[in-house]
Amino acid sequence: MSLAVSTSLILLACLLAHLLRLVVRRTVTADEPRRLLHEAITASELCACAFELGIIANSYGVATYAVYLFLLIIYQSYAWGEVYACPYLNVEDWWLGRQPASRALLRILAEVAGGWLTWRYVRALWWLELAAGHRGRWLETCTADLQVSPWHGALVEGVAVLLCRLVARALDERQHRFAAAIDSFCATTLVIAGFNYSGGYYNPMLASALKLGCHGHTVTEHLAVYWGAATAGALLSTQLYPLLRPALIARPDAKRD
Repeated sequence: MSLAVSTSLILLACLLAHLLRLVVRRTVTADEPRRLLHEAITASELCACAFELGIIANSYGVATYAVYLFLLIIYQSYAWGEVYACPYLNVEDWWLGRQPASRALLRILAEVAGGWLTWRYVRALWWLELAAGHRGRWLETCTADLQVSPWHGALVEGVAVLLCRLVARALDERQHRFAAAIDSFCATTLVIAGFNYSGGYYNPMLASALKLGCHGHTVTEHLAVYWGAATAGALLSTQLYPLLRPALIARPDAKRD
């Protein structure tokens, strides 16, 4: 029953976000305001799902969590379109000259605002205690997921983001038939690998929405691990990808007669 409730809440978050994006798409004509609203809505969706995935992980184990995360990432790859809900992707675009710094900053702020507002929505649902895993959670003092030193946590977050971005760039260029599933598998694997070290967030906005100010690390440590290291990993991927591109997108030789 508890798993069914958590599943329903995840589906509800995805449905509400989808409907809100449709409303914005049909009512907001200006491109950038529409994009900002989409970023805020999608960031909120991501955080709402992440909060409930935490309940699933605590109640049913990492294996069940991994299955849900894998499927959710595949859904997001199709449902989100060009929306990021991830700050360092906007930083990448600025770094590569695809957008000015002011636009990147506004989009990041929209994402942070959407993520920050999510806790009020999630807390109201948890207050209802619809599932056993929700009991008392809305009153709990949060604790950080950083279970290693900040230096080690930064290494985990930075390297994982670097690997994720290299894989994503290669899949995007190759236009692989199963790109969404492959990308989701890689991301899920890295999240599970980092679960007991940094929490495996690999998204600064998500990490801050869920864990900024929690007991166990300082704000400075949080920003260094989840914002600084993750962004550094993303920017490093833009420099390494041209060098690794031949190996990453190599195709098998065509059959010869």
